[in-house]
Amino acid sequence: MSEHQEQPPPARRPGRRPGGPDTRRAVLEAARAEFAAHGYEKASMRGIARAADVNAALLHHYFGSKDQLFLAALDFPVDPQVVAPLILAGDRAEVGERLARFVVSLWAQPEVRDRLLAVLRTVTSSEEVAALVRGFVVRELVGRVAEGLRLPDAELRVEFALAQILGLALARYVVRVEPVASAGADELVALLAPTLQLYLGGEA
Repeated sequence: MSEHQEQPPPARRPGRRPGGPDTRRAVLEAARAEFAAHGYEKASMRGIARAADVNAALLHHYFGSKDQLFLAALDFPVDPQVVAPLILAGDRAEVGERLARFVVSLWAQPEVRDRLLAVLRTVTSSEEVAALVRGFVVRELVGRVAEGLRLPDAELRVEFALAQILGLALARYVVRVEPVASAGADELVALLAPTLQLYLGGEA
């Protein structure tokens, strides 16, 4: 080959082409799985890149840091704009039953559960990420519902209800305490609903 002959382009490094929606989707799916399986602290950018079949530098290019990738990967499956009307728009006397059934059915969906478990495990191991998640929840969910309840100590009531829901999730899906871990959906709803009703229904 002469020195003036056009040289072949360098071989592309393995991995998907950067910038396409398929690449972003693959990275976010891999990140959710890694965070759900290992928690924030133990999941690594390298491991996520390997699971997504991309170069680790691509993750840093598009997301900057593991914190930012985590927030993007959350794609939080509980939309406050859905939950708030669920609590506020219906009959207040049935809010406990309504919310309990929604929560139990939500956690029963495997892909949603993986995403929520990633959040739950991470906020218990990283104060920095906990603060970010806490800010989102307080601003978008607690504040919105508390304003609509128009009850004394409304924010405290909403936060107690949230603590009850998170406690159940922790016992059932993380610690896997029996018989909570194997209880049926209707049984969980029957036990959870009265407590949520107490907090959110306006009872003293």
